[in-house]
Amino acid sequence: MTRLMALIATALPLLAVAGPASAASAPARPHVPAGVKAGYVVFDRQTGRITAQREAHRRFRSASVVKIMIAIDYLESHPKVPKNDLALLGKMLRVSDDDAATSFWTRGGRGRIVERTARRLRLTDTAPPPADKPGFWGYTSLSAMDVTRTYRYLLDAAAPRVRDLVLGHLRNAGQCGSDGFDQYFGIPRAAPRPWAVKQGWSGYGSTPPVRCAPTAPSSGTAAAPALSTTPATAGTTAASALSATAAGPVPDLGHPVLHTTGLVGRQERWIMVLLTAHPSTATWRRSTEQTTRLAREVYLSGTS
Repeated sequence: MTRLMALIATALPLLAVAGPASAASAPARPHVPAGVKAGYVVFDRQTGRITAQREAHRRFRSASVVKIMIAIDYLESHPKVPKNDLALLGKMLRVSDDDAATSFWTRGGRGRIVERTARRLRLTDTAPPPADKPGFWGYTSLSAMDVTRTYRYLLDAAAPRVRDLVLGHLRNAGQCGSDGFDQYFGIPRAAPRPWAVKQGWSGYGSTPPVRCAPTAPSSGTAAAPALSTTPATAGTTAASALSATAAGPVPDLGHPVLHTTGLVGRQERWIMVLLTAHPSTATWRRSTEQTTRLAREVYLSGTS
């Protein structure tokens, strides 16, 4: 008995030391900046479990993230795709071209695209734009959970031709959007390659404060991207970019939104979705810096 007690006494200090060391090695809980609304999900495809989440069902206005749904709906209703439309799909998905999205949106029945896709993919938080704004595809409502479900559908249920075309373009997303905004915020600056991304932004005006100039591929650090020195409308804030007369059940109307979504890790193990809404006075630079920093924390929290 004396010997057993001695062994227990020796082991207890070791257990006491091991506990805090494990806790210290765990990543800190992601910090959402004051004034920013955020919803995020990290889903581990290997284990089939959600590894990080916050406000997963909160609705945000979609901005360009809805372009994934537009592409799915078009491809699944068109077994044969004309060359012109193949080119438009590439522009819409790789460089987030708005004119291409509007073309598919109009031809596909506008809000009916969202209704069809939400029903087929069993999306519970997704809704089309309000009836008085049928042409505003960026006013679609969606959540981090529904975007995660959309990626899961593409990976696990969609026909190979649909999956390969959509994800193929997202794996080759360009740094500069067709409107001149730098879309390498969030995941591209926060997570190491490989990744596939679809970004979204709304409320920052039609012209970036500084036009994007492509740089070397991201290494996964949160360093600010290099930009060209050609000025556009420097100092533009979200407040001056948004319409004062807009109305309707649109999430965070009057506030700019910035979203980063996609697949990260080897063999695209994780689906990561981060949706954010910012104060009405937020600038593009501040919003992208905050979103990239938060994306890095969400990535570490969900993949460690």
